[in-house]
Amino acid sequence: MPKSRKKADVDEDLVRKLANLLDETGLTEIEYGTKDWHLRVARGTSPSTGGTGATPAAAAAETAGAAEPAERVADHPGVVTAPMVGVIYTAPEPDEPPFVKVGDTVAEGQTLLLIEAMKVFNPITAPRAGKVVRILIGSGTPVEFGEPLLIIE
Repeated sequence: MPKSRKKADVDEDLVRKLANLLDETGLTEIEYGTKDWHLRVARGTSPSTGGTGATPAAAAAETAGAAEPAERVADHPGVVTAPMVGVIYTAPEPDEPPFVKVGDTVAEGQTLLLIEAMKVFNPITAPRAGKVVRILIGSGTPVEFGEPLLIIE
């Protein structure tokens, strides 16, 4: 039993470092991992979290076996990927609500996110109608071409 318990243990120092990085950068979510494990630290800032602003260390932390590996997310049939390199914005303005939240039903062509590239804001639209089941990035996050952004089922 101790062997399997070791696998599921969370590296608290890593969670704290990532939480501090959230504070330093102003990000709301950060993910880090390897082939064998994955960790996500997020700060609750949306009205759906009750506006309590959960502490980053107490926020979602997913580890080995609990998170979907990055390879599977990228291969998901409903994944929406970044069409360019840039910075993601989840809302039209910083003080406005996000374009979409987990659980929202979207129509084909509906704006999901914005990517700022070379001082131009490019809308990322829904390739098909469906329900947003997972948002993989936070506002202000730099993204690469082809990086998974969210999943629509």
